[in-house]
Amino acid sequence: MNVKTGSVIGACKRRHRSEEFLAFLDQVEASVPADLDVHLELDNACSHKTRLVHDWLVKRPRWHLHFTPTSASWLNLVEGWFSLLTRRCLQRGVFVSTDSLKAAIQAYIEQTNLDPKPFIWTKSADEILASVKRFCQRTLNSHH
Repeated sequence: MNVKTGSVIGACKRRHRSEEFLAFLDQVEASVPADLDVHLELDNACSHKTRLVHDWLVKRPRWHLHFTPTSASWLNLVEGWFSLLTRRCLQRGVFVSTDSLKAAIQAYIEQTNLDPKPFIWTKSADEILASVKRFCQRTLNSHH
């Protein structure tokens, strides 16, 4: 997801191995203008950390990886997009095959890219940090 424009590059794969991840990286590489840096936010899946992926990234200094902390998916902007995909496309959908599901997801990506809109945070950094602080205080003060 391009956080500035809201456009999405997506692919549905049967498996989630380093080979499929590299194919996706190639897709992103071909889609992003060569004069721009690419910042990639990732979870801690093993497919992102193989020698194959490492060697691919070493050859591309414009790529910058950012790993989200474990159990902190709320930091991941893409989670919001997946939530919209689920509510607007998948939740009430009827899919007779994996191919029909993939086609629906691809159609949603294409629809999104016709008029992309970036996500805009509605809370300030101070409000978010205050909320995290309250959560931490409740957690530390609990008797569990």
